[in-house]
Amino acid sequence: MTLNKYFILLTTIFLLALGSSIYLNLILYNRAKKYYLELNETRLDPLGLNNYEKIQVFPDVDEKRLVVLFGDSRADSWIAPQMGGYRFINRGVGSQTSVQTIGRFAEHLGFLQDGDVVVLQVGINDLKTIALFPERRQSIVANCKTNIQAIVEASRKKGATVIVTTIFPVGKVPLERRPFWSDAIDRAITEVNAYIETLAADEVIVFDAFLVLADGQGMIQQQYAKDELHLNERGYEILNDKLVQILASISNHGTVRRNKI
Repeated sequence: MTLNKYFILLTTIFLLALGSSIYLNLILYNRAKKYYLELNETRLDPLGLNNYEKIQVFPDVDEKRLVVLFGDSRADSWIAPQMGGYRFINRGVGSQTSVQTIGRFAEHLGFLQDGDVVVLQVGINDLKTIALFPERRQSIVANCKTNIQAIVEASRKKGATVIVTTIFPVGKVPLERRPFWSDAIDRAITEVNAYIETLAADEVIVFDAFLVLADGQGMIQQQYAKDELHLNERGYEILNDKLVQILASISNHGTVRRNKI
């Protein structure tokens, strides 16, 4: 190899390494900025109460049954299906844990009444912290179970039917997130989902969303994944196919009184 070709090769390697370093640092910067903003937003409004205006309750004559999508960002991103006889509203808040979600229940779901339906999806933001606090794994899982049960019970006390989904699977974890991830998260999801299955009761329906979305390795099917934690539009379409079936199977309990939202 001539000296000139050797120099060109070294220059090429250097530029590729430099470009890769710049690209990785931009990814890490954007990730750090995202979490820094989320941290400070949480400090200002720990329960996310300001995400939605307080609802005043009024009688309504449209006879539509209200369905509330409630939980974390996976609920917040849920595009409701079109279904006659039902009105859908969303009360999801991104990045929330189950303790934040139960903490805002009275404010955001205080309008619930007999005949309403709550679709609950929450828990992943609890369980993903296991990678950061492995010594607290047992309490994190236990608290997640307790809070999910508390949301179900609070909804039932209002007279609502609850459709509690299992926690969605996760997708391929990107390189920059792997130092803050652990296989223990997947095992915790399996454990909490097994617990969710035990909550099935009168007016409490377990919707096994994990089974609908997961591939053979227990990860989000690629065709449904927006990123490692979230679904794309197609993923919600698949969930809605099942949700519509569940809603259709729920028998009506007399005249449905409604709220002005």
